[in-house]
Amino acid sequence: MIIIGCDYHPGFQQIAFVDTDTGELQERRLEHREEAETFYRELAAQGLKVRVGMEASGHARWFERLLADLQFELWIGDAAEIRTKRVRKQKTDRQDAQLILRLLLEDRFPRIWVASGENRDLRQLLWHRHRMVQARTRIMNQLQAVALNEGLRSKKRLWRDSGREQLESFRLAPWASRRRRDLLELLDRLSPTIAELTQAIEQEAEKCPEAQRLRTHPGVGALTALAFVLIIGRADRFPCGKQIASYLGLVPLEESSGQRRRLGHITKQGNSLLRFLLVEAAQVTVRSDPEWRSKYFHLAMRRGRKIAKVAMARRLAVRMYWMWRQEWDYEQLKKFGSHAGQPGNRDGVPLNTE
Repeated sequence: MIIIGCDYHPGFQQIAFVDTDTGELQERRLEHREEAETFYRELAAQGLKVRVGMEASGHARWFERLLADLQFELWIGDAAEIRTKRVRKQKTDRQDAQLILRLLLEDRFPRIWVASGENRDLRQLLWHRHRMVQARTRIMNQLQAVALNEGLRSKKRLWRDSGREQLESFRLAPWASRRRRDLLELLDRLSPTIAELTQAIEQEAEKCPEAQRLRTHPGVGALTALAFVLIIGRADRFPCGKQIASYLGLVPLEESSGQRRRLGHITKQGNSLLRFLLVEAAQVTVRSDPEWRSKYFHLAMRRGRKIAKVAMARRLAVRMYWMWRQEWDYEQLKKFGSHAGQPGNRDGVPLNTE
C-alpha cells in the first residue's frame, strides 16, 4: 500500500510517500494539473492501493474528483489540529508533507467528515441564489437612491407598476439616465433567475424528508431547512445542541484565565450562509410566536437588538437539531421537548412530585 502525505497548494503539491511493503520513502513536488495527474494515474496503472492525506483547503475539487475516479482513499484532516502537532518552529512545504505522512503512519491523523459530491453541488445552488439575491438588493438600493434624489420616497411601493412608471418618467442627465436604464435591465434579468433558483430549492426540499420535517417549525422555510440539512450533514455527528451552536459559530469567543472570565462576540467560525439564514428565520419566528417574541424583547432590553437576534438564531439552530435527531415535527417538539427520556423527565413531560 502507498501512503501519501500531501501538502496541497493551488499551483502545486509537495508529497512525501512510503510503500508499506518495502518501507521505501520518497518525496516529490508535483505541478498542477498535468504532472500531478500523470503521477497518480501511473500509480493506478500499477494496481497499487493508495491512501492520500491532506489538510482541508479550497481549490481542490479537481484533485478530489481525480482520486475518486482512480478509487484512491482520500483523507481530509483538520488543518488547525494538524498545526498543533507540529513540533519544529521551522515550517516548509517538505516538513508539512512529512508531518501529514507521519500522522497517517502513526494513526494520529485528525480525519474530518467530508460531504458527498451531490451534497456539495446542492450547496452551490444555495450559494448561487444567495449571491443573486445580494446582487439584486444592491441594484434595488441604487434605484432607490435615484428615486430619493428626485424627491420620490416610495420604499417598497417603488417596485409596483405605478412606482416604476414614476421612476422611469424622471428627466435625468444623459449618464444618469443611462445608469437608470442599465440598472432596470439588470433587475429585470435577475428577478426571473432568482425565481427559477427558488423553485429548484423548493423541489429539492420536497425530496428531503429531514428538510420537510424542519419546515414545520414557524419561520423555517425551504431554503433554511435545506441549508441546515446539507451543511450539518448528519445529526449524529454532534452529541448535543451546544456543539451545533459552536459548529455554526454562534457561541461567544472566550478568553478566561484563573478567576477572570471574559466573553466576546460570536466566533463566526461556521458556515456564513447558514448563520445568515438562521438569523433571518429567527426574526420571522419572533414575529409569529408569542413565546419567542417575549424572549426576544426581554433579551433586546438587556443586551440590545443585535445580540438578541443572534441569541434567537442559536436557539432556533438547537431546536432544529433536536427535531432532526429525534425525527420530530414541530408539534412533537412542543409536546415532548428536547430532553425526552432523561431521568426525571420521562417522555419530555416533568414528573408530578406532589
